[in-house]
Parts: sequence; structure tokens; C-alpha cells
Amino acid sequence: MLKILISNDDGYDSPGLEVLFEHLKEVAELFVVAPEINNSGAGCSITTNRPLKATRHDNGFISVNGRPADCVHLGIHE
Repeated sequence: MLKILISNDDGYDSPGLEVLFEHLKEVAELFVVAPEINNSGAGCSITTNRPLKATRHDNGFISVNGRPADCVHLGIHE
């Protein structure tokens, strides 16, 4: 089955992320990793001043206390 990593800069609880997940879950194995909070406009930034913490939520999404690029990096290397 196709595997897809989904991320954004609006945070793991963004309504758009949930909609995208619902539309794709039947055609691929989805792995969602997104920032803990909204990081709009910071998509290319990375966190360098503290350890990153990942949290798995009831819906299976993972939030990270870092920037969007951190989320993608962790998602790819998970």
C-alpha cells in the first residue's frame, strides 16, 4: 500500500489536516506529523535551541513542539 506523510504549518489540530486525512485514508497508509501549535509562515525554520518532543494523540496524529520542517524530518526518519 502507498505510504504518505502529511504535515502542515497550521498545527496538528487544523481542520484542513483532518479533512485531508479523511479523504486519503482509504487509498494509502497515512502518517500525520504536524506542529503542536500554529506555525504559519515558519515552514522552512528548524528548532535548534531545545530538544524536540513528539506526542501521539487519540486520532493517531503526532504533534511536535517544533517547526514544520522539524515535523517532516521526524516523520521521514520515524
